[in-house]
Amino acid sequence: MKVFQAHFEHLEEVTKLFDQYRVFYQSSSDLEAAREFLQERFHKQDSIIFVVQDEGRIVGFTQLYPSFSSVSMKRVWILNDLFVELAWRNKGVAKLLLRAAEDFARETEAVRITLATQISNTAAQALYESLGYCQDEAFYHYSLPLVAA
Repeated sequence: MKVFQAHFEHLEEVTKLFDQYRVFYQSSSDLEAAREFLQERFHKQDSIIFVVQDEGRIVGFTQLYPSFSSVSMKRVWILNDLFVELAWRNKGVAKLLLRAAEDFARETEAVRITLATQISNTAAQALYESLGYCQDEAFYHYSLPLVAA
């Protein structure tokens, strides 16, 4: 297995996984919208996508978005998406992606990586905790929905 940062030439393969990821979180499949969304991310360079390739195909991805901490005056990376094809789960793909994200965050001198996962996703929670991620017990996080998801 090989992990690397995806670029525009990986758009089609990443689009398929991104669409599966969205379906996993109860969104309707929409390959064209997924392609347009990712194409814009690549074009504007406003996210970083790491992928794992095995047997000549991309089988997992994670997407990071930049943010900042005003208190520490340092970069923060938001690990917004992580998805591994069903047949490659429990084979170390997610761990490779998380390690790549961590290495990248350290290289860019970030103060932390943040992420959120569904309360029911205990498998992901166990993985995150095994890699040193801690559940935030100091702050409540809120969001203001502006449009229907």
